[in-house]
Amino acid sequence: MTSAQVETDKTPEEGYERGLGSRQVQMIAIGGAVGVGLFLGAGANIAKAGPSLIFMYALAGVIIFFIMRALGELLLYRPVSGSFAEYSREFLGPFFGYFTAWTYWLMWVVTGMAELTAAAIYVNYWFPAVSQWVTALAFLVILFVANLISVKLFGEIEFWFSMVKVTALIGMIVIGLGVLTFGFSSAGDTASVANLWQFDGFFPKGIGSSLMTLQGVMFAYLAVELVGVTAGESENPEKTLPKAINTLPWRIALFYVGALTVILCVVKWTEFAPGVSPFVEAFAKIGIPAGAGIVNFVVLTAALSSCNSGMYSTGRMLRTLADNGEAPKAFSKLSASKTPALGITISVAFMGIGVVLNYVVPEKAFGYVTSVATAAGIWTWLMILISHVLYRRAVDAGRLPASSFPAPGGAKFSYVAIAFLLFVTGLIAYDPDSRVCLYVMAGWTLALAAGWIALKVRNPQVTERREPQFEKVG
Repeated sequence: MTSAQVETDKTPEEGYERGLGSRQVQMIAIGGAVGVGLFLGAGANIAKAGPSLIFMYALAGVIIFFIMRALGELLLYRPVSGSFAEYSREFLGPFFGYFTAWTYWLMWVVTGMAELTAAAIYVNYWFPAVSQWVTALAFLVILFVANLISVKLFGEIEFWFSMVKVTALIGMIVIGLGVLTFGFSSAGDTASVANLWQFDGFFPKGIGSSLMTLQGVMFAYLAVELVGVTAGESENPEKTLPKAINTLPWRIALFYVGALTVILCVVKWTEFAPGVSPFVEAFAKIGIPAGAGIVNFVVLTAALSSCNSGMYSTGRMLRTLADNGEAPKAFSKLSASKTPALGITISVAFMGIGVVLNYVVPEKAFGYVTSVATAAGIWTWLMILISHVLYRRAVDAGRLPASSFPAPGGAKFSYVAIAFLLFVTGLIAYDPDSRVCLYVMAGWTLALAAGWIALKVRNPQVTERREPQFEKVG
């Protein structure tokens, strides 16, 4: 028996209900890899990069797989609900755990603000007479109550949201392949694989313009790491987490690379424009009745799914912070249904402020919010990768037990992913529109640093390194 297992047997569980079954964890993983970034964001990126966007999604997808395998190795070494914040705390020090948990909380709060507003706009498509704030508030309350009731209900809602997204995407791919193969519909005459290169080539606007879409592409992949947050509430993390992570490549290949390839074969890239979903545009060209309405429903589902995930993860992150003395102690209490109710409530209150703010800020605010979320997501991914590198060093030196789910190539691919994320950060700094998120992150860093100094003065032991807590599994 390893030392980790000995400690595991001695330490009580975190108190969460292990209510997420394999079916739900799989769908949370799939849902996390399919969101508004694909359904809406791809339109602007196609206009910038043409067919080469397919390659950008594939390239970023490979990096995401490296990140998830690094996280998977850490999760099976020590599966805790605090996940990457806990690993940052263990391998880089208390400040990094504190910073990562608060930054991940920020990422989901700002994403929730954007998604709630987006959901209200989508409903407006069918019911223009209904005020936008009424719809946004209704969704906020419904998802809030569901998250308070139990983790099982959260998992069930996320399962069906993901099912809608996945079924719709597969349906789109099958219809697109039908148009390409049999030439039916009004798009049949012009649909061709040659559409991928015959309009100014595969990189119509140059490699530089294609690379600039990577920041938007990375936003589309935000939330794949949510599987890590479910670790403390999975029925059987030893079995469900590796399966969820190992199926990531085919999900990316099918839902991103596959769906975009089919769409860009059916409709030439020059017909897509920013602000219009490429899926809506493709259905309009094919001439399917109510196609736009169907896709609008799917995108609404994607927005609500993202908001639902945000409420789930922010509550857990606030509890992790409270357990470590880095947030008010009240956040550490669980309700009778074993959910961090106060943390969820406070997070939802901030998301609600976002709904109000979105009335008074211009349309660009949505873009700013997503760029802040991307910057926060990149920080989270970097912490996962650096923690993984340090963990592998400790394992190689014999200081820590090996994980039952080692990443292929050891830490080599983590170094590759770190370099890639730093490159994307450079692209964000280069782009004047997205650069604003780095200023926001600089202000956020100063605020958290001030909070850390205050913590150190008031409660010095909170800021000291502690031995990691191993919790029972199964």
